[in-house]
Amino acid sequence: MRLVLLIALTMLAFAANSILTRLAVDGGHIDPSGFAIVRVLSGAVVLSMLITVRGGGLPLFRKERLPGAISLTVYMIGFSLAYLTLDAGLGALILFGVVQITMFAHAALTGAAPNLRQMTGAGAAFAGLLLVLWPGAGAGTDLPGAALMACAGIGWASYTIAGRHAADPLAATSANFVLCLPVMVILLSGTGLNFGVTGIALGILCGGLTSGLGYALWYTVLPRITGPTAAVVQLSVPVIALIAGTVFLGEALGPAILVATVLVVGGIGWAVTGQSVQAGRRSR
Repeated sequence: MRLVLLIALTMLAFAANSILTRLAVDGGHIDPSGFAIVRVLSGAVVLSMLITVRGGGLPLFRKERLPGAISLTVYMIGFSLAYLTLDAGLGALILFGVVQITMFAHAALTGAAPNLRQMTGAGAAFAGLLLVLWPGAGAGTDLPGAALMACAGIGWASYTIAGRHAADPLAATSANFVLCLPVMVILLSGTGLNFGVTGIALGILCGGLTSGLGYALWYTVLPRITGPTAAVVQLSVPVIALIAGTVFLGEALGPAILVATVLVVGGIGWAVTGQSVQAGRRSR
């Protein structure tokens, strides 16, 4: 029961990133660049404090830090900018779908040939993304915002792939947040940053609590569950974000979004559970 509760809290934290970002940026409390900087700064502080309390240093100067910091920067900037125009739930759906499809594609290109179940699942998820992006489909998706969220998804997938073999994921994530901060400040300092008190508070909440502590909680849970289970439980994130966006932000939940959600979540679920089925057959 305790493990289930921890997993539920983690998924709520991940979904809350979309809600908080949309609330801050779309509400005009802070500009997207400023929100991204506050989020990364808060995350870096909280994660570094956790590493200090736990013991051990930050692995800042290692060869894998550069791709980690760059991909994290792409994710953070794309994520914040996209929520100028995308609803929270729709953004989470696009992000999640692009992340999983990118990781499927990477696995296929690096020698892990997908089976029929994985290909059909990825195909269904891709069809769901096309549905929300297709002009006139009824989803009302802003294409520039969707493109920015797709970039964020590719950035997060690249970040995940780059850190997959990290000996200490929490320390690696902390180091990436620390190194990501000056990169973002340099890239965004000339964009006319606008900070409001409410926006800063939401950025701190998003970076320190739902990102920093959320990631720390996730890395506590991960060793206790299997890889396919970890992928399946993350299917709840866009669903939670869609429901929360409707309840708390008054976002519309039309038929096209519902069908796309079923295709993306169902397709990815079908594909990732196929991995465990295939592994089980090989072990017999």
